[in-house]
Amino acid sequence: MLAGLREAFPGLRLVGSELFVEGLEIARRRLPDVELVALDALEMPFDGEFDVVGAFDVLEHVEEDERALAGMRRALRPDGGLLLLVPQHPRLWSEMDVVARHVRRYTRRELVAKVEHAGFDVVETSSFVSALLPAMVLSRGVRRALRRPYDPIAELRPGPLNGVFERVLDGERKLIERGISLPAGGSLLLVARRRG
Repeated sequence: MLAGLREAFPGLRLVGSELFVEGLEIARRRLPDVELVALDALEMPFDGEFDVVGAFDVLEHVEEDERALAGMRRALRPDGGLLLLVPQHPRLWSEMDVVARHVRRYTRRELVAKVEHAGFDVVETSSFVSALLPAMVLSRGVRRALRRPYDPIAELRPGPLNGVFERVLDGERKLIERGISLPAGGSLLLVARRRG
């Protein structure tokens, strides 16, 4: 995410965070010129320092997600922005979520309520990985029905359809850029502004 942001907005001050030192070391090799800090989402040390805070596939790992959202709000300047990406649809819960150490998958209503309760006004929400949602549902259902053992490494291997999937997701990105909110998908994007 940081590499993409740096490329799209070269003049921005970017600060990246990671809970684990190993993750920071990998990020430092990839982005030696970006400020990186070890940070627990529940112990946000910043106060009114940022125009935008982004948490990309973070909140689903945090038991006290509302406390993490309060810390993100505190880190923002007045009227600052919040960008969140989370896995969507609790019914899609699978062994992958367990291996990834997720605490939850969100519904849109649940995420919006928690963000608003933390002192934000939601500006936009959209699902994504929408076109692939039927395949996700089918693959999880087949695995459950056949009681196949889960192989997390196999899920990360590139497959022959990856190029097709990338083009589909690129199409979804273009729809979202045009202001179209996709109603369902494997992930959820939320954009909000700090209230007050």
